[in-house]
Amino acid sequence: ALHAGQYFEAERLSRDALEKAHQASDYDRMARITLPLQEARRQKRMQAVDTGRIYRINEMHEDDPVEAGAYLVEPMLVGANGRDLRDRADTLGVPVLVVVREPRTRLGFWPIVMIGPVTVRTTVDPPDDDELDMAWMLAAGEALGDAALEMVSGATAEDRVDSLMDLLGTIGDHEKLIQALAEMCREAEADVAAP
Repeated sequence: ALHAGQYFEAERLSRDALEKAHQASDYDRMARITLPLQEARRQKRMQAVDTGRIYRINEMHEDDPVEAGAYLVEPMLVGANGRDLRDRADTLGVPVLVVVREPRTRLGFWPIVMIGPVTVRTTVDPPDDDELDMAWMLAAGEALGDAALEMVSGATAEDRVDSLMDLLGTIGDHEKLIQALAEMCREAEADVAAP
């Protein structure tokens, strides 16, 4: 599916295989699955970015069309709305980049958030003059993924794999997060193989 450019299908197959390998504690297989998963998600993100379109939304309805591009989900919408938009776009096969912001802090920062199996939140500088561009959208997504990496916890490599799987369910397209999962899977595999 990946070679055929069917990125949504490649992602689905990779995600399903990753979950099955995780349930079986097959860490070696998990590490190998992360590469096609990372590439499928990178291609989807780049398809969204390549449209050059950024949508700012502060209300959503079930029957609203979902167009390819980047979405800044703003108050009064919340993290759950951003997750729902991302999930709906995936179901429809529409590439999107979604950033959810919360109300501006007293210090002038924009809190950004995404929810999933866990909630990930950080703050970023708003774009200059509140004028969005794709570079800001990508940087905000990267900052959220970096915040997710700081949340990885667990006493053992296997515990950290579990933590990373939850975080990956929330922040799916952060490449360093996927790479950290691959590395932790290799570490867990070595721990399991050790006498």
